Amino acid sequence: MLKTSEKNKILHYRGSGNFGLMQEVTDHFFTSFGATLTDGTLCDGAGEAGIIEGRGSNKNMPLSEIAKSEVVIVWGRNPHATSSHLLPLLKDKIIIVIDPVKTKLAKTADLHIQIKPHGDLSLAMILTRFLYIDDSCDEEYLEEFASEFEDYYELTQSIRIKATLDEIGVSLGQVGEIIEYVKAKKVAIVCGLGVGKYSDGADVLRAIDAFGVSLGLFGKEGCGVAYLGDSKEGITTPFNIKAKRISKVNSEFSNYKTVFIQGANPLSQMPNSTRVKESISKVENLIYFGLYENETSEIADLVIPAKNFLSKDDIRTSYSHNLMMSMPKVTESNIGISEYDLSASLCKEFEIELQTEEYYLEYFKNFSVLNMDGMWHVENRDEIPYKNGFDTQTGEFLFLEEFDKFTDIKDKLFLITPKSTKSLNSQFKRENSVYLNSSHGFKNSEIINIFSACGSVKLKVKINNDVREDCVLIYSGTLGVNNLTSSKHSLDGKCAIYQEEKVELSKL
Repeated sequence: MLKTSEKNKILHYRGSGNFGLMQEVTDHFFTSFGATLTDGTLCDGAGEAGIIEGRGSNKNMPLSEIAKSEVVIVWGRNPHATSSHLLPLLKDKIIIVIDPVKTKLAKTADLHIQIKPHGDLSLAMILTRFLYIDDSCDEEYLEEFASEFEDYYELTQSIRIKATLDEIGVSLGQVGEIIEYVKAKKVAIVCGLGVGKYSDGADVLRAIDAFGVSLGLFGKEGCGVAYLGDSKEGITTPFNIKAKRISKVNSEFSNYKTVFIQGANPLSQMPNSTRVKESISKVENLIYFGLYENETSEIADLVIPAKNFLSKDDIRTSYSHNLMMSMPKVTESNIGISEYDLSASLCKEFEIELQTEEYYLEYFKNFSVLNMDGMWHVENRDEIPYKNGFDTQTGEFLFLEEFDKFTDIKDKLFLITPKSTKSLNSQFKRENSVYLNSSHGFKNSEIINIFSACGSVKLKVKINNDVREDCVLIYSGTLGVNNLTSSKHSLDGKCAIYQEEKVELSKL
């Protein structure tokens, strides 16, 4: 297939969100061969872009710091579904949950703000404004690391308090409660992907960071703002990856004769499934390389089974801590082929230089150092990041200078797409339901039509009054959910914006 295609007509589409550092070896082959690769992200790119704009970098706040905090704000994240390892760290803390869904954690929290979707930026700015009014900002910290704070405070004054709070479903009393809880305390703000799935997702994270800066949370023990850090921070790649790239969010597959898809299911997980199906149907040679059967493997011309992590050697890092963990092969398997072995075969066939697998594994290990805790850590990473200021040119935090005010289309419903406890995107036990508040008048197990400007999907109703009345909850990975989503990018970060489209409901 590769030999019959012009090199500029070959696309390598590799899934992201994979911790294994050796997974990038296929990029080395396709880059060296002259194929096109992808950039951008389907999950965290918008939020990361905002963090980098404000801080100058996206460094991990090790989640172990939560254990040292006094107050934890869980903002747009559901630890019971995505981060159960955090739950023991939350014991004996003051817990504030900000989420449109009354999650399991929200039901036991000291305070739950059941915010309207896309209201997070407004709330973060209002909290900063009230912190200043209450004379509860860390003035000494601001003077040293955020001298432009007064200008940002003026920007927060452009928000009409009562009208905006009414618009986003938050009361003045709740704002006051948050301020009282966080004053002069060790506070950890733990953000999830839910806050960034919008066109202005970068601004949302930047505003939440600004609230953290106002409290002086950065560079201090038991404090900080956690999102998804850069899992490869401080590690340079040994592979050749400087290729021509196209967007992962709206890849036009029809422009290519041969498409090699690795560890991804674009027919389900890319936004605007109708467009993706039409585009990918025009590919002459569709190759799928992965562990799981799915919509994409079903239509592939060639399926190459991969080996799982138990049957190959790899090195893992994380975006929530600084450990470097070896993942040695623990079992033999005659099923599938590893990323390295496949790349080695291709490189040999096309006379492309590739070092041994042992060379690359040792190369990555050389970025680690044995810590006092007996674990291998990525070398030169800060246990408490931003202790000596931010990584901007001035060493200070850079505040938002402008923002788009929250507006709501009243006659349509917000689509929210959180992670499920039963699946990982389109892997494992996928959902087949839409979760609705009983106020909509539908019955349990009734099949209804959900539609947006992009498309529609028919799903079974599950009544759940933990969901706001103005929301439609469909878990990520649900069959057909991305018929509803737009293939537009976030304004910053080349990220998918799954919650940007509003939806309507109808009986069949």
